[in-house]
Amino acid sequence: MSIKIKMILNDMEVSAAVEDRTLLVQFVREHQGLTGTHVGCDTTQCGACTIHMNGRAVKSCTVLAAQADGAIITTIEGLADGETLHPMQEAFREHHALQCGFCTPGMVMSAIAFVEDNPNPTADDIRHGLEGNLCRCTGYHNIVEAIAAGAKAMRS
Repeated sequence: MSIKIKMILNDMEVSAAVEDRTLLVQFVREHQGLTGTHVGCDTTQCGACTIHMNGRAVKSCTVLAAQADGAIITTIEGLADGETLHPMQEAFREHHALQCGFCTPGMVMSAIAFVEDNPNPTADDIRHGLEGNLCRCTGYHNIVEAIAAGAKAMRS
């Protein structure tokens, strides 16, 4: 069954007819061509598909596109302002908080939402806040440092 959905995606109004079983991650990647949001596990375990829906971090592999009808969605592609990276993206770059990069978009999106709720986190707060986002390459040390630096930059 096909349904019509409409949303604000990275500050642009989009609408489409999708099958009612279409996942939000599929809509973003396959229908809108925004491939920065990754599909890692399809079970909310890895966090690679994390995006913001109405200002909250959600794992888009378990949200139906129909549930996002009328929502404001931000993906990793919607963070930068032209060539100027979001402070959290810049912190990840500066602190070498990635290796293969597969988890990075989801980590950044989760980190931003976490820092908006906890603007001055400790390293332990950050480690706890990262639960639900897996990185298979790094030891998380640089990710934690990047989030602390990103939090500081976002406060400025």
